Amino acid sequence: MKETARWLTPDEQHAWRSFVRLHERLGGRLSRLLQTESKLSAADFAVLVHLTDVPEGRQRYQDLCRALEWEKSRMSHHVARMAGRGLVVREEAPDDARGAFVVITPAGREAIEAAAPLHVAAVRELFLDHVTPAELRMLGEISSRVVAKLDEDAS
Repeated sequence: MKETARWLTPDEQHAWRSFVRLHERLGGRLSRLLQTESKLSAADFAVLVHLTDVPEGRQRYQDLCRALEWEKSRMSHHVARMAGRGLVVREEAPDDARGAFVVITPAGREAIEAAAPLHVAAVRELFLDHVTPAELRMLGEISSRVVAKLDEDAS
């Protein structure tokens, strides 16, 4: 038996499309600013942020893929480009012949440390300065709840 789609109500459609537009426009603007000001792409920045958040600045490929919601091939190609620029290195896992780590280099640390203040200033100017503390708390609660559900249903 074929299920009927649960179409969005006008309020749901407005909220969803507004959220998608916000995500696309804000992400695009932040990406362009990052690239212009720091020569890091949004993807570079995401990888470097994750590596600075873990002990020793190193993370297994599959864990980094999961954290960024990237396919293995995308991660492999992107890490190779970043390694070519000296931002990261790939290290074989000594205990697992098929496993490998992505490790931030001193140049990668310098790049993220230079880019982070620019990124934070842009996030404030483009987003945080336009929401109230109550709206920010609500957004945090909504985001955490949806992410928890996505993590629970991860395949």
